[in-house]
Amino acid sequence: MSLQNRYDFLYLFDVKDGNPNGDPDAGNLPRIDAETGMGLVTDVCLKRKVRNFVQLTQQEKTGYKIFVKEKAILNNLIDESHEQEAVASKEKGDKTEAAKQWMCDNYFDVRTFGAVMSTGKNAGQVRGPIQLTFSRSIDPIVASEHSITRMAVTTEKESESQKGDNRTMGRKFTVPYGLYLCKGFISANLANQTGFGEEDLTLFWQSLEQMFDHDRSASRGEMSPRGLYIFKHSNELGNASAASLFDRVKVTKKPEVDVARSFDAYQVDVIENGLPEGIELIRKLG
Repeated sequence: MSLQNRYDFLYLFDVKDGNPNGDPDAGNLPRIDAETGMGLVTDVCLKRKVRNFVQLTQQEKTGYKIFVKEKAILNNLIDESHEQEAVASKEKGDKTEAAKQWMCDNYFDVRTFGAVMSTGKNAGQVRGPIQLTFSRSIDPIVASEHSITRMAVTTEKESESQKGDNRTMGRKFTVPYGLYLCKGFISANLANQTGFGEEDLTLFWQSLEQMFDHDRSASRGEMSPRGLYIFKHSNELGNASAASLFDRVKVTKKPEVDVARSFDAYQVDVIENGLPEGIELIRKLG
């Protein structure tokens, strides 16, 4: 079933003693706004976790393959769309459009987030109906640096170069605690162009609620979803601006707390009274 409503949503998640999104150009330090000290998590980081969750739970089910995944050769996947009978039978001018539609029908992340697929035999470009902002921490974060040791070596040459035991030194960075806020937007108009429907939307919400439980690693510490506040509009174009709706959710550190080290240090206030006409607030989490 196609989407009939526009959605705007806020997503809260936190990290404890972990690195939520390291910057490879900065020695894998947690990403930080240099001027404010606020922590950042990129949109593609969260999209990766959604893709991984869908790949894990749907097991390559028809219509739920993942286009951007580990070790994928994208041009081969794009070329595959041109090998389909429904695409190959088209005239040259219609082939790209038919290939694009086939990719949307078969790959969840293409019809959800969009994709540039003009590098192979050309399946065009898709604007995805779901767009995410960078996540920003509520308060400034501190990146803690830790020295670690490795007791083993990888080659005999490396072993011979070590004096005494085989210990080698390394570095690891963590955020003691950070609460992050992400803003998201879902366009019904673009959803109808890509074929993103109600079942896809349900799976996306499920991903945001459960994806951290299937993305554990020592480097990421403890990451958890803390809030998912969805503003559903009564039509495709919307009934109010996203900014005015987002202002109804206030996340503040409790006055008696000096340094936040858990979600309990924060208070989330949601103004539910007086919502604009045609707006429904859905609280999935929080």
